Parts: sequence; C-alpha cells; structure tokens
Amino acid sequence: MSSLSNSEREGIHVNFEDNRLLPLLYGEHDKHLAQIENRLGVSLISRGNHLAIMGPSDSANVARLALDALYRKLTKGHSVDAAEVDAAVRMANGGLDLASDDQPAIQTRKKRIMPRSPTQARYIKAIAQQDLVFGLGPAGTGKTYLAVCSAVAMLSTGQVDRIVLSRPAVEAGERLGFLPGDMRDKVDPYLRPLYDALYDTMPAEQVTRRLDSGEIEIAPLAFMRGRTLSNAFVILDEAQNTTPMQMKMFLTRLGENSRMVVTGDLSQVDLPSGYKSGLSDALDVLKDIKDACFVRFSDADVVRHDLVAQIVRAYDARGSREENP
Repeated sequence: MSSLSNSEREGIHVNFEDNRLLPLLYGEHDKHLAQIENRLGVSLISRGNHLAIMGPSDSANVARLALDALYRKLTKGHSVDAAEVDAAVRMANGGLDLASDDQPAIQTRKKRIMPRSPTQARYIKAIAQQDLVFGLGPAGTGKTYLAVCSAVAMLSTGQVDRIVLSRPAVEAGERLGFLPGDMRDKVDPYLRPLYDALYDTMPAEQVTRRLDSGEIEIAPLAFMRGRTLSNAFVILDEAQNTTPMQMKMFLTRLGENSRMVVTGDLSQVDLPSGYKSGLSDALDVLKDIKDACFVRFSDADVVRHDLVAQIVRAYDARGSREENP
C-alpha cells in the first residue's frame, strides 16, 4: 500500500497490490469501509485496487494508517472483522500501528493477545515491567482481561509459580453467610469474570487442574489477610469496592518475585454512603511512589460493543453536569 498524494483538497489516494484481499479488507458490502467512514467522518471511494480517502487531512491520514495496518494483517494470514477495524482506528489515532511486530503482546497457550488501543499497549507494557500496576477506567476497556492474560502467560513460562485472583466478594461488606452452598458456591458468582478470562486463555482441563493443585487460586478479598504472596501474580479486581483498610491489607501482601495488578472503576463504587473507596484512597496515598504505575483508561478505550462506549460517555456527561450545574 502506498500513498500518492496527501492534501485535504485532493484527498489521499492509495493502491493495494493484491486484489484478492480487498473483499476481506473492505468487508461484506463494504461494511468495514462504512465503519471507518462513520468513526472518522471521511469518505472512502474504491475503484478496483485504488482507494480515495476524502475528508479533513488528520482524519484521512488516520484512515490511511488504519487501512494500511489491516491490509498488512491480511497479508500475514490474519483475519479482519469489525473489532479489528475499530482497534486499527484507535491505534492509528494514537499514532500506533496495529500490525506492527513491535507492539507489546501477550502470548498464551490458546492465543496471542494484541493491544486494541494505545492505552492497552501501555498497560500490557507496564504489567510486564512493573511490580505494582493500577488499571483504572470504565467497563469494557480490558483492564481485568489483560491482567489475567498476562498472569497466565507468566505462569506458563515459569516467571511465577502461581496466580492469585481476588475480588471483594460482595459489594461492601463481604457478607457471604446467607448464600446457599459451601464457600466456593458462595463466592463463585462474584468471581465469574475471572474464571471467564482464565478459560479464554487456557485449555479447560488445565484450568481445572491448576485450580485443584493451587497453582491458580480464586478467593474473596477477606481471605488475603495474614498472607505473604511470594513468586505469584496477584490481581485484585473491582478494587473500587474495597475500604482503605482492605486496600492497605491487600497491597502489603506483596512478597518476593511477585507481580500485583489492581483494577477498578471509580465511577462504579457500590460502598454505602459515607464509606471512602480504598482505590481512591490508594491513588492519593501512593501517588508519589515511583514504582507504582497508574494506567488510566477512558471511554475511547472501550473494546466491547460500540454502544458501550456511548453509554459510558452518557453517564460521564450526566455526572459532569451534576458536579458543575
């Protein structure tokens, strides 16, 4: 793919060498092109292997970079779908290349996970390099999923001996006694998203075997008290629903050769009125600790259905209006 001109008046003109890949690049009934047009406010006109990109120069250039990345993925034998198109646009908008071999990636037994936004790329890199990482932001940005994938990759390569996944089991008080069944029956519904991420990155029989052997432990936050977690990858999910004392207790479990990731969304605090979120408190207390890394996601990083990003923006807008009437 090569650019022949780049002026807003004339647009950007590109040619693709392999016509056989164009149906996959453009999508059925050109739906991928329409997707890019809607996201960037450009017009894409195709004739044979030639494509004209018309519109504001910045947006047109982002479209060119996104299409270039998608085309190169196809030449490498990878597939392109609506999610890949969105990811290519997000990455190009942040000056990054979706198809670049230099992008940080997570290699698990079942698949290779690539970042789908510039913030995800920073997050994956931070987890690989830092002992303590906070992933902050709205639902659907991949905070928990990427943390679990990173943990599985490190366990598979022997960088850690076990994975410990934890959540506040019930929104505020972790009052589990009224639920039926044994302890696992009581906490499993609250920890299901962590199980889902495990099964997506490991064969089911391995997940079961490692859970039974203790190499993977999934437990409510209350069970972390009094422990020192060494040679482990430790994840605290839904951290906005911890109290400051619970957060301090969890963070001080970090032992030798361990990695810790804390994820949460401060717009989704379920603590009773008057209780301060332990996540909010930790951000204030730890802000000057250089070895604690904070990665903040926004609605632009939502990788679920596009409607999720619109929902997040709508709620954020209402919150801003209430704070600044």
